[in-house]
Amino acid sequence: MHGVFNILIVIYLSFLIMSAETKLSNRLKSVDYEISGRVQGVCFRMYTEDEARKLGVVGWVKNSRQGTVVGQVQGPEDKVVAMKHWLSKVGSPSSRIYNAIFTNEKEINRVEYSNFSTKY
Repeated sequence: MHGVFNILIVIYLSFLIMSAETKLSNRLKSVDYEISGRVQGVCFRMYTEDEARKLGVVGWVKNSRQGTVVGQVQGPEDKVVAMKHWLSKVGSPSSRIYNAIFTNEKEINRVEYSNFSTKY
């Protein structure tokens, strides 16, 4: 009898964990970013667009006059977290990221963009 009870507890706990993970991935987030370092002239925007499309997030990226790269990312929270990691730690092969600032992070009801694009 204890074995059946233990199995039921494991199944129930697994359900709770899966349910929590589903809620996390269904929540939509938006975040603005500014990346500094050697990020202009090294295809950072092109690689950012590619990574965003692979992850399935929307938004935009552009070079700033200050020599940084700025933009906004929107999508399911888990994918936005993955994009934040890529922006702050990976970048394009020739880039050197010194700092990544994320601001205006908020939960949203729906995304504002239909894709991820480069702004000029």
